[in-house]
Amino acid sequence: MNGKFDGLNSDMKRVDAHVITPEEYEEVPELPPEFFAEGTLYSHGEPIKRRGRQKSPTKIPVTIRLDPQVVGFFRSQGKGWQTRMDQALREWISEHGQ
Repeated sequence: MNGKFDGLNSDMKRVDAHVITPEEYEEVPELPPEFFAEGTLYSHGEPIKRRGRQKSPTKIPVTIRLDPQVVGFFRSQGKGWQTRMDQALREWISEHGQ
């Protein structure tokens, strides 16, 4: 990286210019895979939220074309709109058999 990166508030030119000596390299401990598995990523000082594994039953990602009015209605309801759309379809199935 060149120049200043405001997200870290540090001088990246100076960091990039530093060459790690063999003595410094020996001081750096080897990090186990668990360290990275448990780590938290940050963007602009805020932790990046990630979803965990999907609870069963596993859902299937699909591409579907819907009327803009239908999508607009569910999206206007806020966060979780896809879950509510899924529930509406489940209710339709239970009312119409199968």
